[in-house]
Amino acid sequence: MCYNTHISAICFRFILLGKVRYCMFDVGEYVVFGSDGVCQVESVGVLDMEGVSKERLYYTLSPIGKSGNGKIFAPVDGKKVTIRKVVSRAEADKLIDEICGIKKLDITDEKKREERYKQVIQNCDLREVVQLIKEIHARKEMRDAIGKKLTAMDERYFGIAENCLYSELSLPLKMEKSQIRDYITSKCEKAK
Repeated sequence: MCYNTHISAICFRFILLGKVRYCMFDVGEYVVFGSDGVCQVESVGVLDMEGVSKERLYYTLSPIGKSGNGKIFAPVDGKKVTIRKVVSRAEADKLIDEICGIKKLDITDEKKREERYKQVIQNCDLREVVQLIKEIHARKEMRDAIGKKLTAMDERYFGIAENCLYSELSLPLKMEKSQIRDYITSKCEKAK
């Protein structure tokens, strides 16, 4: 049996089979979970599924802005996928203020390009996501200049990166995801 014995602003404490377990995220809180992006924590507890350990706690996450009723079950003590809080309003404003000065990714080995793209998305670091967007944008301009289209891989990761950035920033900025690009562009133009 798993039950909540103490709630604080920082974590839940559970007693599970006589052991104290800690959870960093509260039910209802928004988090970023790897390449799945922004999710809401629906519950924390033991999963009632065959083949799943009854000694391990899981977050039940609901992805935001994705179609369907998919749920993600992430181990509270998991280390494979990055999970962190959504940025605060102050952090979002600071990133946007600095966005024009952030340099693009520096990828010199074409054979490792997709690996690097994946790494950036999985790291959930918004500054790196901005660098990725700038890298792909620069590649698009370069390819346009010689009459070539952007590769399918670049297009796919550009879409993923924009979705990661805009969906996360939309929460603290209290804006629709579709408005974030124009908001960032106008802030950059004012800064020039």
